[in-house]
Amino acid sequence: DALTIFVSALDQEAVVPYNLPTVAFAAPGATQVQTTPMLQYYIVNEAGDVELPVLGKIHVAGLRRTQIEELVKSKLVAQVVNPMVRVNLIGAKVSVLGEVNRPGHVSLGNGRLTILDALAAVGDLTVYGRRDNVLITREVDGKLQTARVNLRDAELYASPYYYLQQNDVIYVSPNKVRAISSANAGLWLSMVSTVASAATVIVTVVNVAGQK
Repeated sequence: DALTIFVSALDQEAVVPYNLPTVAFAAPGATQVQTTPMLQYYIVNEAGDVELPVLGKIHVAGLRRTQIEELVKSKLVAQVVNPMVRVNLIGAKVSVLGEVNRPGHVSLGNGRLTILDALAAVGDLTVYGRRDNVLITREVDGKLQTARVNLRDAELYASPYYYLQQNDVIYVSPNKVRAISSANAGLWLSMVSTVASAATVIVTVVNVAGQK
Protein backbone atom coordinates (compact mmCIF):
# COMPACT_ATOMS: atom_id res chain seq x y z
CA ASP A 1 0.00 0.00 0.00
CA ALA A 2 1.02 3.61 -0.54
CA LEU A 3 -0.22 6.79 1.16
CA THR A 4 0.18 10.51 0.77
CA ILE A 5 0.18 12.32 4.12
CA PHE A 6 0.07 16.11 4.18
CA VAL A 7 0.24 18.20 7.35
CA SER A 8 -0.90 21.82 7.39
CA ALA A 9 -1.66 24.55 9.94
CA LEU A 10 -2.13 28.30 10.15
CA ASP A 11 1.58 28.60 10.80
CA GLN A 12 2.89 27.03 7.59
CA GLU A 13 6.52 27.21 8.67
CA ALA A 14 5.76 25.11 11.74
CA VAL A 15 4.64 22.13 9.63
CA VAL A 16 7.41 22.18 7.01
CA PRO A 17 9.53 19.59 8.88
CA TYR A 18 6.61 17.13 8.94
CA ASN A 19 6.06 16.99 5.17
CA LEU A 20 8.04 15.35 2.43
CA PRO A 21 9.14 17.82 -0.27
CA THR A 22 6.96 17.93 -3.39
CA VAL A 23 8.47 16.71 -6.62
CA ALA A 24 7.86 17.41 -10.30
CA PHE A 25 8.59 15.12 -13.22
CA ALA A 26 9.31 15.84 -16.86
CA ALA A 27 7.86 13.75 -19.64
CA PRO A 28 10.36 11.36 -21.28
CA GLY A 29 12.48 13.31 -23.76
CA ALA A 30 11.22 16.70 -22.56
CA THR A 31 13.69 19.45 -21.73
CA GLN A 32 11.39 21.28 -19.30
CA VAL A 33 9.31 20.18 -16.35
CA GLN A 34 5.70 20.79 -17.26
CA THR A 35 3.84 18.67 -14.76
CA THR A 36 2.35 20.01 -11.54
CA PRO A 37 4.49 19.26 -8.45
CA MET A 38 3.17 16.23 -6.58
CA LEU A 39 3.36 15.02 -3.00
CA GLN A 40 5.70 12.11 -2.48
CA TYR A 41 4.07 9.04 -1.05
CA TYR A 42 4.84 6.69 1.81
CA ILE A 43 5.11 2.93 1.34
CA VAL A 44 3.50 0.83 4.06
CA ASN A 45 6.04 -1.85 4.97
CA GLU A 46 5.33 -5.51 5.69
CA ALA A 47 4.84 -4.73 9.38
CA GLY A 48 2.13 -2.19 8.52
CA ASP A 49 4.24 0.87 9.42
CA VAL A 50 5.11 4.12 7.65
CA GLU A 51 8.10 6.31 8.48
CA LEU A 52 7.17 10.00 8.78
CA PRO A 53 9.56 12.95 9.01
CA VAL A 54 10.23 13.93 12.65
CA LEU A 55 7.38 11.75 13.97
CA GLY A 56 9.12 8.53 12.99
CA LYS A 57 7.44 5.14 12.64
CA ILE A 58 3.65 4.96 12.82
CA HIS A 59 1.60 1.77 12.63
CA VAL A 60 -1.25 2.16 10.12
CA ALA A 61 -2.19 -1.42 9.19
CA GLY A 62 -5.93 -2.04 9.46
CA LEU A 63 -6.80 1.65 9.91
CA ARG A 64 -9.14 3.65 7.75
CA ARG A 65 -7.97 6.84 6.10
CA THR A 66 -9.74 9.01 8.68
CA GLN A 67 -8.26 6.96 11.53
CA ILE A 68 -4.75 7.51 10.19
CA GLU A 69 -5.45 11.24 10.02
CA GLU A 70 -6.55 11.28 13.66
CA LEU A 71 -3.55 9.20 14.72
CA VAL A 72 -1.05 11.54 13.06
CA LYS A 73 -2.88 14.57 14.41
CA SER A 74 -2.71 13.19 17.96
CA LYS A 75 1.08 12.99 17.67
CA LEU A 76 1.31 16.55 16.37
CA VAL A 77 -0.84 18.46 18.86
CA ALA A 78 1.99 18.76 21.38
CA GLN A 79 4.20 20.45 18.78
CA VAL A 80 1.87 22.22 16.32
CA VAL A 81 -1.13 24.45 17.04
CA ASN A 82 -4.34 23.15 15.44
CA PRO A 83 -2.69 20.79 12.95
CA MET A 84 -4.66 19.53 9.97
CA VAL A 85 -3.80 16.18 8.40
CA ARG A 86 -4.89 14.87 5.05
CA VAL A 87 -4.32 11.25 4.00
CA ASN A 88 -5.02 9.72 0.60
CA LEU A 89 -4.61 6.17 -0.63
CA ILE A 90 -2.51 5.65 -3.76
CA GLY A 91 -3.61 2.97 -6.21
CA ALA A 92 -6.29 1.56 -3.91
CA LYS A 93 -9.12 -0.15 -5.78
CA VAL A 94 -12.00 -2.61 -5.62
CA SER A 95 -13.11 -5.13 -8.24
CA VAL A 96 -16.65 -5.37 -9.61
CA LEU A 97 -17.65 -8.56 -11.44
CA GLY A 98 -20.72 -10.43 -12.61
CA GLU A 99 -23.87 -8.91 -14.09
CA VAL A 100 -22.68 -5.32 -14.51
CA ASN A 101 -22.25 -3.40 -17.74
CA ARG A 102 -18.50 -2.77 -17.49
CA PRO A 103 -16.82 -5.26 -15.12
CA GLY A 104 -13.43 -4.13 -13.86
CA HIS A 105 -11.58 -2.15 -11.21
CA VAL A 106 -12.82 1.01 -9.48
CA SER A 107 -10.43 3.38 -7.70
CA LEU A 108 -11.11 4.13 -4.05
CA GLY A 109 -10.03 7.71 -4.64
CA ASN A 110 -10.05 9.46 -1.28
CA GLY A 111 -10.79 6.16 0.45
CA ARG A 112 -14.53 6.72 0.93
CA LEU A 113 -16.38 4.72 -1.71
CA THR A 114 -19.80 3.14 -1.25
CA ILE A 115 -21.04 0.01 -2.96
CA LEU A 116 -23.55 2.16 -4.85
CA ASP A 117 -20.75 4.44 -6.08
CA ALA A 118 -18.77 1.41 -7.28
CA LEU A 119 -21.72 -0.04 -9.17
CA ALA A 120 -22.46 3.33 -10.75
CA ALA A 121 -18.82 3.55 -11.90
CA VAL A 122 -19.19 0.31 -13.88
CA GLY A 123 -22.42 1.34 -15.55
CA ASP A 124 -24.84 -0.20 -13.01
CA LEU A 125 -26.27 -3.71 -13.13
CA THR A 126 -27.38 -5.33 -16.37
CA VAL A 127 -31.04 -6.28 -16.76
CA TYR A 128 -30.04 -9.76 -15.57
CA GLY A 129 -28.37 -8.64 -12.32
CA ARG A 130 -29.96 -9.44 -8.97
CA ARG A 131 -30.14 -6.38 -6.74
CA ASP A 132 -31.14 -8.53 -3.78
CA ASN A 133 -28.11 -10.82 -3.96
CA VAL A 134 -24.80 -8.97 -4.29
CA LEU A 135 -21.80 -10.86 -2.93
CA ILE A 136 -18.90 -8.97 -1.31
CA THR A 137 -15.59 -10.66 -0.52
CA ARG A 138 -13.24 -8.92 1.90
CA GLU A 139 -9.91 -9.82 3.48
CA VAL A 140 -9.81 -9.23 7.23
CA ASP A 141 -6.70 -10.10 9.24
CA GLY A 142 -5.47 -12.35 6.46
CA LYS A 143 -8.75 -14.28 6.17
CA LEU A 144 -11.44 -13.95 3.50
CA GLN A 145 -14.91 -12.97 4.62
CA THR A 146 -18.03 -12.98 2.46
CA ALA A 147 -21.36 -11.26 2.83
CA ARG A 148 -24.46 -10.86 0.69
CA VAL A 149 -26.28 -7.54 0.58
CA ASN A 150 -29.64 -6.46 -0.76
CA LEU A 151 -29.43 -3.15 -2.60
CA ARG A 152 -33.17 -2.62 -2.08
CA ASP A 153 -32.97 -3.01 1.70
CA ALA A 154 -32.78 0.21 3.75
CA GLU A 155 -30.50 -1.60 6.21
CA LEU A 156 -27.81 -1.55 3.54
CA TYR A 157 -26.79 1.94 4.69
CA ALA A 158 -25.96 0.62 8.17
CA SER A 159 -24.08 -2.41 6.85
CA PRO A 160 -20.30 -2.63 7.39
CA TYR A 161 -20.14 -3.42 3.66
CA TYR A 162 -21.83 -0.21 2.54
CA TYR A 163 -18.47 1.58 2.56
CA LEU A 164 -15.94 -0.47 0.63
CA GLN A 165 -12.38 -1.23 1.63
CA GLN A 166 -9.28 -1.73 -0.44
CA ASN A 167 -9.27 -4.96 -2.50
CA ASP A 168 -12.94 -5.73 -1.87
CA VAL A 169 -14.51 -7.84 -4.62
CA ILE A 170 -18.15 -7.25 -5.58
CA TYR A 171 -19.98 -9.96 -7.53
CA VAL A 172 -23.49 -9.35 -8.88
CA SER A 173 -25.35 -12.64 -9.24
CA PRO A 174 -27.43 -13.40 -12.37
CA ASN A 175 -31.20 -13.73 -12.10
CA LYS A 176 -33.21 -16.79 -13.15
CA VAL A 177 -33.75 -15.48 -16.67
CA ARG A 178 -30.00 -15.35 -17.27
CA ALA A 179 -29.47 -18.75 -15.64
CA ILE A 180 -32.17 -20.38 -17.79
CA SER A 181 -30.85 -18.61 -20.87
CA SER A 182 -27.34 -19.92 -20.21
CA ALA A 183 -28.67 -23.43 -19.65
CA ASN A 184 -30.69 -23.29 -22.87
CA ALA A 185 -27.66 -22.05 -24.78
CA GLY A 186 -25.66 -25.04 -23.56
CA LEU A 187 -28.49 -27.42 -24.48
CA TRP A 188 -28.84 -25.83 -27.93
CA LEU A 189 -25.10 -26.18 -28.61
CA SER A 190 -25.26 -29.81 -27.50
CA MET A 191 -28.18 -30.48 -29.84
CA VAL A 192 -26.45 -28.78 -32.75
CA SER A 193 -23.34 -30.85 -32.12
CA THR A 194 -25.40 -34.06 -32.00
CA VAL A 195 -27.31 -33.22 -35.19
CA ALA A 196 -24.09 -32.32 -36.99
CA SER A 197 -22.51 -35.61 -35.94
CA ALA A 198 -25.57 -37.55 -37.07
CA ALA A 199 -25.58 -35.73 -40.40
CA THR A 200 -21.93 -36.59 -40.93
CA VAL A 201 -22.63 -40.27 -40.26
CA ILE A 202 -25.60 -40.28 -42.68
CA VAL A 203 -23.58 -38.62 -45.44
CA THR A 204 -20.78 -41.14 -44.93
CA VAL A 205 -23.19 -44.09 -45.09
CA VAL A 206 -24.87 -42.73 -48.25
CA ASN A 207 -21.52 -42.22 -49.94
CA VAL A 208 -20.38 -45.75 -49.09
CA ALA A 209 -23.66 -47.23 -50.31
CA GLY A 210 -23.38 -45.28 -53.55
CA GLN A 211 -19.92 -46.67 -54.23
CA LYS A 212 -21.07 -50.31 -53.99
